[in-house]
Amino acid sequence: KNDFGTQMSDKPHEKKAEARDDERKDDKKVSKAKSSSKKSEKIEVKKIPVVVPSKDFDLEKYIGRYEGHTKVARLLFISERYPEKQNLCYKLAIEELKKGRNTSQYRKLFNTVPEKLSQAGITFDSSWADGVDKATSAESDALESELQNHKTNQNRKKIRSIHNKIGDICFARGDFNGASRNYMRTAEHCLTPEHNLILSKNSVRTSLAWGTFAQINSYVEKAENIPLLSNKENSSLASMFKVASGLAALESSRYAEAARKFAEASFEGVSTLHDLISPEDVAIYGSLCALSEFTREELKELLSEFYNFLEVVPSVRKMLSSFVTSNYAGSLEVLKELKNDLQLDIHMHDHIERLYTKIRNKALKEYFQPYCSVDLEKMAKAFQTTIPELENELVELINSGHIQARIDSFNKCLVARNVTKRAQTYTKTISAGEAYQAQARAMLLRVSLTQNNMLVKPEKGGAGFDKGRVGTGMGGGMMGLGSMMGMGGMQGRRN
Repeated sequence: KNDFGTQMSDKPHEKKAEARDDERKDDKKVSKAKSSSKKSEKIEVKKIPVVVPSKDFDLEKYIGRYEGHTKVARLLFISERYPEKQNLCYKLAIEELKKGRNTSQYRKLFNTVPEKLSQAGITFDSSWADGVDKATSAESDALESELQNHKTNQNRKKIRSIHNKIGDICFARGDFNGASRNYMRTAEHCLTPEHNLILSKNSVRTSLAWGTFAQINSYVEKAENIPLLSNKENSSLASMFKVASGLAALESSRYAEAARKFAEASFEGVSTLHDLISPEDVAIYGSLCALSEFTREELKELLSEFYNFLEVVPSVRKMLSSFVTSNYAGSLEVLKELKNDLQLDIHMHDHIERLYTKIRNKALKEYFQPYCSVDLEKMAKAFQTTIPELENELVELINSGHIQARIDSFNKCLVARNVTKRAQTYTKTISAGEAYQAQARAMLLRVSLTQNNMLVKPEKGGAGFDKGRVGTGMGGGMMGLGSMMGMGGMQGRRN
C-alpha cells in the first residue's frame, strides 16, 4: 500500500508472467483444437465406402458357399458397404447365428443396430439366447469340475481332451481368446504326432476366425513337419494349412508367396472348408496375386496346375489366358468387372486397387517391351483409355524406372531410349580387365614376398625376432622385387 492506504499496482514482471501464462493457455487451446481437427480428419478418412457390385453379383448364391463364423463375418461386412441388400444381410446373419451358440454376437447386433434389425423385420428371441447361455454354462461347469479331477489324478490324455472340448465351446461362442488359451494348454499334454497336428489345426482355425495372422505361419510350419500330414485322409487338413498360409501372405501383401500357397492347395480339400473359404475364393485370390507378380512362363504353368479351380470361375480363367496370349485389353476388362465385386470381399477389399494397378502397369510394360516405338493412339485403344490418361500412366512408369523410354508428345508416340549395347559391352569388358589386373598384381606380390622370406617370424626360444634372418630376407626380397618390377637391368649396368 502507498501513503494514502490504496493498493499499489502489480509489478511489471508479474504482469508479464501473467501474460505469458495466458498465451500458454491460448496455445494449449489451439493445439487441442488442432488435435481434435486431426482426429476428425482421421475419422473422416476411415469412412466405409459404398459399393455397387456388378449385375451378375447374387448375394444369396455368393454367401451360400460359407457357414459358421466366416459366413456371419462376411454378411456383416457386406451390410456396411452394400446398403441395398443390408436388410437381407442382417436377416441371413441372424439365421446363421441361431444355428450355433454365439449369443454374444447375437446380443451385440441388437444393441448396436436395433433400428436396422427392426426395419428388416427381425425381433430379439430372448428365450433362445437365454436357453443357449444356460445350457452352455452347465456344460462348461461340468467340464471344469471334470478337468480338476483329472488334474488331481494327473491323467494327461483326459486333461488334453477336456481342454479341447472347452476350447471348442469357446470357439462356438465367439470367444476366440478363450479358445486359443485352452487349445494352447494342450501343448504340454500332446503325446503323439496326431495330437500335435490337431493342436496346429485348432490354433490356425482360431487365428483365422479371430483375424490374427501373425502366428499362422509358425503353426503351419510345425504341422508341415509332421509326416502324418501327407496321408490321404489328411488332404483336407493339408489344404487348410496351405490356404491359411496364403491368406497370411495376402494380408501382409506378399502376393507371389500367396499365389504359390493357393496353387499348392488341392481342389478336393478346399471344397470341404466351408467354414473358412470357397474354391471360388482360392481361384480369384491365387489368379490375381499371380498376375501381379508371376512371369509369363509361370502363368502358363499356373493355368495347367490351377485348372480345377479355374473351371469354377470361367471369367478368371479367361482373364489369365488373355494375359498370357497378350490380349491385355480383354484381361483388364474382366478384371475391371470383378473389381467392384471384390470390394465386398472381406480378405481382398484392401488389396484390389493395388493389385489392379500392378497388373495394369505390368501389362503396359510388356506391351511396349518388344518395340522401339509405339503409337500412343493404338496403345490407348488396346488398353481402352484416352491418350492423356495413358500419358499420365506412362509418366509414372518412366519416372519409377519400369519403362526405359520417353514420350514424344508432338508425334504422339512412345520411343525407347537409345542405349548402345556395344559401348556398354566394351565398358564392362574394360572394367573387368582392370579388376583382373589388380588382383593378379596383388597375388604376384604376395607370392614373391613368400618366396623371398619377407616374413616376420618369432624366435624358437620365445619372444623376439631373428634380426639376421629378417635382414637377409629383406635383402633377398628387395632383389626379388626389383627383378619382378624390371630393376634387374640396373644391377647389370653397375657391374
